[in-house]
Amino acid sequence: MTRVWRWNRPVTVREVLLDLQSEREIAYTTVMTVLDKLHRKGWLRRERVGRAYRYEPVSSRESYTAALMNDAWATSDNPAAALVHFFGLMSPEQREALRDALRVAALDTGETEPGATR
Repeated sequence: MTRVWRWNRPVTVREVLLDLQSEREIAYTTVMTVLDKLHRKGWLRRERVGRAYRYEPVSSRESYTAALMNDAWATSDNPAAALVHFFGLMSPEQREALRDALRVAALDTGETEPGATR
């Protein structure tokens, strides 16, 4: 998925193959099989172009990451405690990114930022 997300446009098996071959040897059929499996699992959509398919992600990497985080959080018996532990694992840069994201989310929903007054 990382390779497909990186292209940021529909890609062919050959393009992904050439990209991967810059780092290691890999067979065309291996790449084709993996892309087909990702398509069947619903992670990629594909469109036939001539004899080949062009594959593109169903969702962005950010959306996928957010869904993983949500799934992990939902498994907790105590979501607030899980968040406290998660925040404790964050670097200062990650916590600043979280503050920025909360400000953006508050603006999108029309809410006031935490600590701000209307």
